[in-house]
Amino acid sequence: MSIKVGDKLPDATFMEMTEDGPAPCTTADVFGGKTVALFAVPGAFTPTCSAKHLPGFVEKLDDLKGKGVDDVVCTSVNDVFVMGAWGKSADADGKVRMLADGNGTFAKALGLEMDGSGFGMGQRSQRYSMIVKDGVVSELNVEQGGEFKVSSADYMLGQL
Repeated sequence: MSIKVGDKLPDATFMEMTEDGPAPCTTADVFGGKTVALFAVPGAFTPTCSAKHLPGFVEKLDDLKGKGVDDVVCTSVNDVFVMGAWGKSADADGKVRMLADGNGTFAKALGLEMDGSGFGMGQRSQRYSMIVKDGVVSELNVEQGGEFKVSSADYMLGQL
């Protein structure tokens, strides 16, 4: 069963690239006491994710913060090195927190995993976005199939 509006995020540990190298961070660290715009992509460096999804949040960062968002977070079932490199290449470094869900445990705990085996990608996260206030989901936008509509930064701005 999938997470829904009003639910508390499950406890999970991500990996994040820092100046000192890979470091763990928990859902409590990332979402506690803050309003966070979270979005998830099926894979770093994939076409829609790289051309539209991440760049949209980088571009709209100031608008999101102007509407009360403390942090913007991207997660994907990729390793911390890939997420760090993708953030740098997309000019997201220092703007969007790039959190690796390397084993897909967060995606699975949310009930938002998908099977990308048909594309040689294995188990991944669905494409979605959510607004999280102090660890509780206040808005949830899950894409259907291969669409990119409701998980965009522009769509989220309309919800704030």
